[in-house]
Amino acid sequence: MTPRERVLAALNHQQPDRIPLDFGSTNCTGITKGAYERLKDYLGIKKETVLMDRVLQLAIVDEEVLERFRIDTRGLFIGPPDNWQDIELPDGSFQDEWGVIRKKPPSSFYYDLVYSPFQDGLSEEKLESHNWPDPMDPGRVRGLAERAAYLHQETDYAVVLQIKGGFITQSQYLRGFEGWFIDLLLEPELLGKLLDRTLDFAIKLAGQALDAVGDNVDVLMFGDDIGIQTGPMFSPEVYREVIKPRQAKFVGFLKERSGGKKVLMHTCGSVFDLMEDLIEIGIDVYNPVQTTAVKMDPVALKETFGGRMAFWGGIDTHRVLPKGSPEDVRREVAKMIDLLGPGGGYVLNSVHNIQPDVPPENICALFDAGWELGKYKDA
Repeated sequence: MTPRERVLAALNHQQPDRIPLDFGSTNCTGITKGAYERLKDYLGIKKETVLMDRVLQLAIVDEEVLERFRIDTRGLFIGPPDNWQDIELPDGSFQDEWGVIRKKPPSSFYYDLVYSPFQDGLSEEKLESHNWPDPMDPGRVRGLAERAAYLHQETDYAVVLQIKGGFITQSQYLRGFEGWFIDLLLEPELLGKLLDRTLDFAIKLAGQALDAVGDNVDVLMFGDDIGIQTGPMFSPEVYREVIKPRQAKFVGFLKERSGGKKVLMHTCGSVFDLMEDLIEIGIDVYNPVQTTAVKMDPVALKETFGGRMAFWGGIDTHRVLPKGSPEDVRREVAKMIDLLGPGGGYVLNSVHNIQPDVPPENICALFDAGWELGKYKDA
């Protein structure tokens, strides 16, 4: 099988020749800059690291590394707008195009949220007067059509389009997390107007990207967290009343505009209690399979949803990758292949991005074991 055939078979719940591998095709399945630079040193690769995401400090994974690990996927990413450059502030923080300000503490690996435009309260007047970014800025899709055509027509990798569809998360950045959750319960209609603004942006941006890539794509990926370590971040009832209809609108748009491409959704945390809802609105693939979260046992996930939802991720970044030995990583890979792999429906990757504390030996063990142990016995 080609890598593309392998990935699509797995996502269609058919058994491929081996478990597909992903590394760096999205901003939730990649690697932080520090970990990546140590990995390149370990592999003897001397290339400058290019950042994909400033806030998360994610690196673009070079083709040489992807080939070394026999990765089956390649990513397409929306670019920065022409009409905006982040405003660098004197204290080392920066303001993005939404008006959100972030700063990286000296001891931190990432940029933290320090100012939200609506943190002092939300009103219709504030929503109307806010300087909203332009989803149709041509810079966002510059070169996307050409890159998609090359990957899909000149290579046999599975092409994953990273869509910036996190309208829930973006609304939380704008309102501030505490105020957002208060509004969710006390002012759901007003919060809904903010959600509709960020949803509208996500739909217009996705439409522009999908028009650019046409049929030269296999998987559409977006991230929007609805879970925390202990369960959903809101009750299922509140989710179904306020969030789910808007998610359904977004996913429905992706399906219709793309001609039915597979939709991969990332959400951190424990979402077992919302998995049926995600299936209902059209999510085909769930990432990251955060097995250390409550109720996220891979056996239960596979038995309950395995015929209807594919899984992408699964290799523990909390304990095994940063603190285990290469042999521990190998055992974890073998376990997840055994639990999530039968009958297809599984793409192997770390649970979220590989963090700065993961040694390069363990990264190599992850992908080498994925290749060595991933061949189906009857293939």
